[in-house]
Amino acid sequence: MEPGSSRASSSVEPTSYKLANFIGTVIALLTLTVPLFAIAHFAPMEQSTWQSAPQLLPNVRK
Repeated sequence: MEPGSSRASSSVEPTSYKLANFIGTVIALLTLTVPLFAIAHFAPMEQSTWQSAPQLLPNVRK
């Protein structure tokens, strides 16, 4: 075996690794984007439905 031949063959990834990397990338992108789309879709559109936080201290101004 020539010293350069093993280096050239190891630099080429088999097709199964490329497919696994592609599938992993797709899963990662879906994991990041699907929750954002779900929140945007199911969030209420009207701001009147948002409730303000209750006052913890009474208003002492007279």
